Amino acid sequence: MDQILITRSENKCELCGATENLSSYQVPPVKENNSDKAVYICDTCKNQIEGNTDLDANHWRCLNDSMWSQVPAVQVMVWRILNRIKAEVWPQDLLDMMYMDEETLQWAKATGEDQQNEEGAVKHIDSNGATLTDGDTVTLIKDLNVKGAGFTAKRGTAVRNISLVQDNPEHIEGKVSGQHIVILTKFVKKQ
Repeated sequence: MDQILITRSENKCELCGATENLSSYQVPPVKENNSDKAVYICDTCKNQIEGNTDLDANHWRCLNDSMWSQVPAVQVMVWRILNRIKAEVWPQDLLDMMYMDEETLQWAKATGEDQQNEEGAVKHIDSNGATLTDGDTVTLIKDLNVKGAGFTAKRGTAVRNISLVQDNPEHIEGKVSGQHIVILTKFVKKQ
């Protein structure tokens, strides 16, 4: 199997391009040795992926190139790493540009990387303790006087397709009566 990976990778790390200390890595949750389900990577990448050393977001800037690989196993690893470090701004931009077919995306999501919350990452919680995400629909639980717009957003109003304010866990944004407003999370409940 290693010879197949060496040929495919041109004897370089398929994630960062390093040429030393290379070995195969089976992409979870695959258990059998299969070159289609493995990547050829360096020790630096492997140690960070396996949690033996802390993730260094600057090391992973190399994913800007490897994200375009046509190898599904490489795409899965790039997607998972970008999700681990998406507290930074640039990984989210790469995730937005990345394309994977449905089967590869399912494989990438199999370990729940996109659901993990980095330590210190901002988490938006509604009045009932439910976690809010971009695109959710929420309902106002009290009348809110909208400053500068001259109207009151009534209790029970549904706000669809909200967006989260990334640096403030108490704020979300949405449209009410055609106006784009900022709403405090303590005044909404998730539908």
